[in-house]
Amino acid sequence: MNDFINALVLGIIEGITEFLPISSTGHLLLAEHWLGARSDLFNIVIQAGAILAIVLIYRERLWKLATGLDQAENRDYALKLAVAFGITAVLGFVVVRLGFKLPERITPIAWALVIGGVWMLAAEWLAARQPDRAVVTWRVAVLVGIAQIVAGVFPGTSRSAATIFVALLAGTSNRAAATEFAFLVGIPTMFAASAHELLRTWHGGGAAHEDWTALGVAFTASLVTAFIAVKWLLGYIRTHRFTPFAIYRIALGAALLIALPAD
Repeated sequence: MNDFINALVLGIIEGITEFLPISSTGHLLLAEHWLGARSDLFNIVIQAGAILAIVLIYRERLWKLATGLDQAENRDYALKLAVAFGITAVLGFVVVRLGFKLPERITPIAWALVIGGVWMLAAEWLAARQPDRAVVTWRVAVLVGIAQIVAGVFPGTSRSAATIFVALLAGTSNRAAATEFAFLVGIPTMFAASAHELLRTWHGGGAAHEDWTALGVAFTASLVTAFIAVKWLLGYIRTHRFTPFAIYRIALGAALLIALPAD
């Protein structure tokens, strides 16, 4: 029973933190510090649950893009999504081949939380001084693609935080528009990363000893909580800034640096 409860808790944490700009990696690592580490397959599957929630939320937007490519506006937006994903895929392949990634330990993640929080405060302050602009430019698409890799290399950065705030600074100063592009480009990116890791784990025999019932519980919890969290976030940012998330990151990172021994 405890294993199911732990799986449920981890699924809920993944669902809440995957798309909020507070780092799912950091929160899962902390949770596993007390609840016990999980397999790579487990972490991959619960992440897929969160991605599926985004697909469900944006299903009408995705359908409009897929069926409206004959319209210049939809075609332009879809091409920018494709470019951002393509840049991430190419750079991601290079990073994987080079084996360049910081270890997922508490100390570097804590620093990433603090530095990322300070950067979010500065970025939103600068973005607020730009004219409200909802258009996604090619510069935004390119920089968002690069930002996804930066977030992958530095655990604790938060993919959503990196991409949203790069978009805000690069010209898409409207919070809702920047967030939508960041989330939509995250769908193919995260599905591709999950599929790659899933195949690697599967061929490596990692699935043989997995508790599939607990995995199903965690997947469902991640899907449901991510759906709720993202729907709430999309409504919240229409009238509020991201400042509370930045303050939370700084406070959490500082608490970790003070309370936990360096590793």
